[in-house]
Amino acid sequence: MRDTQRSDLGAAVFVLALGLLSAWQATVIPTTPLYAQVGPKAIPYLIAAALVVLGIGLVAAALRGGWSHDLEEVQAAPPTNWRALTLLLAGLLANLSLIVPFGFTVAATVQFTLAAAAFGSVAHARNVAIAFVVSLGAYALFVKALGVNIGAGVIEALVFGDPG
Repeated sequence: MRDTQRSDLGAAVFVLALGLLSAWQATVIPTTPLYAQVGPKAIPYLIAAALVVLGIGLVAAALRGGWSHDLEEVQAAPPTNWRALTLLLAGLLANLSLIVPFGFTVAATVQFTLAAAAFGSVAHARNVAIAFVVSLGAYALFVKALGVNIGAGVIEALVFGDPG
């Protein structure tokens, strides 16, 4: 077995395991009798099923010889963009650290802005404005329309009167 084939099999098994873990975790999502047809488990089960199917397909492809050796023959990978990876990681960490004290909108706005910078955008003011509108809209959709609490904070209290 070649190194690339072994790597492909490792990635495939990881995807399959992630799908199985997702399916297991979906079983423990609490439900109430209020859900007549589609409850909170539907989408997690759908995603878990897709991951399992994808994982099985990737395992089969890896056992037939893998797929990454074809990619290596086409072109060499570009060097790692450490700046972009650092900005993406900073966005994730910012979201984790800001969501509780400041709420979803602030945390998601910072994460969006850092992710946009990671992908090369230099229009930071525009990114903040777009991120704010999209984040506030997502908050309204989840909390007001779907009834799913995703973390009220300073902005949500000002706009919707939700306690932070």
